[in-house]
Amino acid sequence: MESDPRVWIATLRRSHDRLAGLVAPLTPEQLRDQSYCTDWSVAQVLSHLGSGAEIALMGLPAALGEAEPLSREARGPIWDKWNAKSPDDQAADAVAIDERQIDALEQLSDSELASMKMEFFGRQLDAVGIIRLRLGEHALHTWDVAVYSDPAATVSEDAVALLIDNVPGFLAPRLGKALAEPFAVRITTFSPERDYLLTSGESVSMTDWPGDDGPVPQVRMPAESLLRLAYGRLDPAHTPADVSGDPAVLGKLRAIFPGF
Repeated sequence: MESDPRVWIATLRRSHDRLAGLVAPLTPEQLRDQSYCTDWSVAQVLSHLGSGAEIALMGLPAALGEAEPLSREARGPIWDKWNAKSPDDQAADAVAIDERQIDALEQLSDSELASMKMEFFGRQLDAVGIIRLRLGEHALHTWDVAVYSDPAATVSEDAVALLIDNVPGFLAPRLGKALAEPFAVRITTFSPERDYLLTSGESVSMTDWPGDDGPVPQVRMPAESLLRLAYGRLDPAHTPADVSGDPAVLGKLRAIFPGF
C-alpha cells in the first residue's frame, strides 16, 4: 500500500476537482433528485461530504497532537446544521469546505504529516490511514453523484489504485454481511491485478488467494468493480460487461455487500 501521505492528498485533490466539476452544471431540480443512495438526494450526498470535511477540519488539531480529540457530541450539531441547509446551499457549501479541508492537508509540513495520528475503532491510524478514510468516502460518494447523469460512470482510476488494497483487510470484514450458508469464492481483478479468496462463514473474511484451495467458484472483474462491490454499488444495472462469473455467485457477493 502506498505509504506517502502526499500521494493520497494529491489523489484526494483530484477527487475534489472531479466532484466540483460534476456539481457545477447541476440545476436546482437535479440537486433535489435522488442520487444513487436510495435515502439521499444529490444535495444530501454533498451535504454528507460537506459535514465530513468540516468534522475533519475540526479534528485536525487533535490529529496533530495540539488539542483533545473531537467528541461524538460535538459532531451532532454539525450534522444538524448541514441537514438544515437548503439543497442549493448544501451543494455550494460542500464544495467550498471540501476545498478548505484539502488545502489544509496540502499545507501540512512533512513533520506534521509524520506526527498525525487518530484512534479509529480501536486502531491507531497514521496520516495515510486518516486520509485513506476520507478518500474512500469521497471517491465513492463522488461516484454516487457522477452516476446520476452517467450510468456508466466509474470511480476514478487513481483512487482505485490506492483504495483496492483497503478491501480485504478493512472493508470486507467491516461491511460484509455473512450469508446463512457457508460460501467461498476466488476473486481476481485487473487494473490493477489482485487475487483473493473471500469466505463467508460466521463472518466475512478476504485474504490473498492461497493457491490450490479446492473447487471454489471464480469471478473476475476490474479492481474498480470490486471496490464498488465492497461499498454495495455493483448492482446488475451498474456492472460492466467485463465482469465475468456465474450470475448466482455474483448475486451472493451482492448479498454479502449490501451497501449503505
